[in-house]
Amino acid sequence: MPIATPEVYNEMLDRAKAGKFAYPAINVTSSQTLHAALRGFAEAESDGIIQISTGGAEFLGGQYNKDMVTGAVALAEFAHIVAAKYDITVALHTDHCPKDKLDGYVRPLLDISAERVKAGRDPLFQSHMWDGSAETLADNLAIGQELLAKAAAAKIILEVEITPTGGEEDGVSHEINDELYTTVEDALRTAEALGLGEKGRYLLAASFGNVHGVYKPGNVVLRPELLKDLQAGVAEKYGKASPFDFVFHGGSGSTAEEIATALENGVVKMNLDTDTQYAFTRPVANHMFKNYDGVLKVDGEVGIKSTYDPRTWGKLAEAGMAVRVTEACAALRSTGTKLK
Repeated sequence: MPIATPEVYNEMLDRAKAGKFAYPAINVTSSQTLHAALRGFAEAESDGIIQISTGGAEFLGGQYNKDMVTGAVALAEFAHIVAAKYDITVALHTDHCPKDKLDGYVRPLLDISAERVKAGRDPLFQSHMWDGSAETLADNLAIGQELLAKAAAAKIILEVEITPTGGEEDGVSHEINDELYTTVEDALRTAEALGLGEKGRYLLAASFGNVHGVYKPGNVVLRPELLKDLQAGVAEKYGKASPFDFVFHGGSGSTAEEIATALENGVVKMNLDTDTQYAFTRPVANHMFKNYDGVLKVDGEVGIKSTYDPRTWGKLAEAGMAVRVTEACAALRSTGTKLK
């Protein structure tokens, strides 16, 4: 069962929550990066999450027409076939989708999965993300209610981002300032609007100083202990212990201590994109610099086919990214936790 059924995906998240570990959620933009993520999970004996952003889906759709739905569906169908060769279970997820892209991305994908479920099949994706962090919280949650109902009907889990994450991700950007922290009031309003599971399961991307992109440890003030306050504040009102399944966004450069604190407070999914992009590209750059006179036809020469063959440097890129995925599994404590 390489691609999780809805039931298995719920089991995966429950096991992570109970065991205080999280699944790396790896952004992919090609068949190569997909294989790198699958390989990394398999080598770590960890289940995981594969995700496609709007920009990634547009890239996958081809530069001729750049259609996000075509790109996402194509890679998802590809994943359903090739993942069968890996001895782990993965869930397919779509990452950050702002309001202006819902009609061209998440809503059509929800409709596709709804038709599959109606025909007795599993949904194509196991979860989708609605990023309403650029909207008012009222508008964010109103759209979240609509999407959660559609997702639940298609046996899909929704991810919501209720407050901003700093930096830039596929065209959605926020300043790095003191507003990057979700309050207990924000969490209470979320629970009131979306429920605590009775209206459909959702993952919550709360903000505790997170920033997308590249930064060194210490450059951003992360407060993962804030997640404990959010859990406690909602638990006190609704009587449900540890009510939220949290997602850690903008984790590049996080310290081991910050990650550990987040895991203790309910994080079950952590996104990785910037670090895995570099891990994929770095071996390619190394190959090109070392073999410049082979990959280029310098001074009228013919070059060396074996060095510019995309398979040569592509294998190096896959291996480099796979290593970074295994490292993420270790940091998030998911190593060796795969479903038997």
